[in-house]
Amino acid sequence: MSIKKAILLSVFLPSFCFAQTKKPITKSTTSTVVNKPTAVSQGHSIQISLKPYQNTKIYIGTNYGNSRVLADSAILNDKSEGVFASSKKLTPGIYFVVSPKYAILFDFLVDENQKFKIIADTTNLTDVTIIGSKENDIFKNYSKSMNEIGAQLGEIEKAFKSATNASDSTTLINKYNDKKKELNDNRQAIMKGQPNSMTAYFLNVMQRPDAPAIPIVNGKADSTYPFYFVKNHFWDNVVFNDNRLVRTPFFEAKLDEYFKNYVSREPDSIIEEVQYMLTVAKTGNEIYPFLLFKFTNKYITPEFMGQDKVFLHIYQNFFAKGDTTLLNEASKKSITERAYSMMANQLGLAAPPLVINDINDKKISLYDIVSPYTFVAFWDPTCSHCKVEIPRVDSFYKAIWSKLNVKVLSVNINFKELTAWKTFIKENKLESWMHAYQTEADLNKEIQQGKPTTIRQLYDVFKTPTFYLLDANKKIIAKNLSIEQFNDFLVNTSNKKAP
Repeated sequence: MSIKKAILLSVFLPSFCFAQTKKPITKSTTSTVVNKPTAVSQGHSIQISLKPYQNTKIYIGTNYGNSRVLADSAILNDKSEGVFASSKKLTPGIYFVVSPKYAILFDFLVDENQKFKIIADTTNLTDVTIIGSKENDIFKNYSKSMNEIGAQLGEIEKAFKSATNASDSTTLINKYNDKKKELNDNRQAIMKGQPNSMTAYFLNVMQRPDAPAIPIVNGKADSTYPFYFVKNHFWDNVVFNDNRLVRTPFFEAKLDEYFKNYVSREPDSIIEEVQYMLTVAKTGNEIYPFLLFKFTNKYITPEFMGQDKVFLHIYQNFFAKGDTTLLNEASKKSITERAYSMMANQLGLAAPPLVINDINDKKISLYDIVSPYTFVAFWDPTCSHCKVEIPRVDSFYKAIWSKLNVKVLSVNINFKELTAWKTFIKENKLESWMHAYQTEADLNKEIQQGKPTTIRQLYDVFKTPTFYLLDANKKIIAKNLSIEQFNDFLVNTSNKKAP
């Protein structure tokens, strides 16, 4: 890691002193606009003097995970004075003042005491004064110290780049390490000396445990110990029902890092972590819906095959047990339908029965196909992507899959385009496959009988093409992969079975 990167990682909230030009707004949680102090007994009342702005609207914003949102607004008078006020309290966390042109000017903390005053001048944002907030006194002193050390480390970085010999480089590296130690000592001093402060809390949230050395156990090196040590201590001092976590710029990034680096991609491993976090978070009125919808959105369309099982677990253990009250009617309907569409086609389950008409309008059944592997392709002859992918499937079939005794069942989902379907089969020489479609009459019969529709619901065909790979017993062994990934899976699986 370069010295520069280490500086950026070491300084808590390094943007404290610097304006940003990126617009932070994605939504507004409060829209109170006032231009004089208001008596607010239970809510927030944050007075501000922000020179040189006059007779203009300014804002305070915060984070919602990785997103930035506006939380309140105020109009400054001709003396550059205004107040952010509402009868509703702000969720404690890290906030920032935003200029009329949506530039982030500086950060401050909001705790349960939400009546204080900010005095600032945009010509000198290194000297922001906050009166009446002990938490911001601690935060300012810590940030000032960190920025000073950061500036010194920047000078070391500059000198290191221009060093002309090994001796100078070594001296600068030693200076850097000394400053790094000083920085860490300052952080530890806050966490130990002000353990109940918000600054100490956020430093604890940001911390990653250092991996220990590989121990020798019974004469053998235990190479997995450092990994599990870091994983087991990754969330020390973090309780998942604390709403303040949402109002930071680093919690969601740490959460993503944890799932990427320390949680197996196996669905059951993910489910264990998600279940724990959501169960603990349930009493947090902001953190719980944040985590619930983050995990739902991630696993309803997962990155890796089989992880839709995580979404089903979330649906069955949270949404189906009453948490759909967090959804509007349209979202409730959508998420419920999506869950039921996935239930019948999970990895390891027998594929749903599929009795459809072949190209000559004779009934055929999926379960009558005798083959060690059956590749089922749902597609639409009017779909431009299908017109590219289906011939690619045939290329793999002719080159590799046919030698592995794979049978391909090609299912046209568009009964209105039978002529186009047959023409495409002929033009692309796909006669070695089995081709079939569901008739309009059969689809209507399923609907009239109140049954789940075979193609759309039981096979979860919401997009085309949709592919499944089945074993000899018609159990689902792969889905939601690229054609290349299906090929790799088939080849690897076949090689494992070979004597």
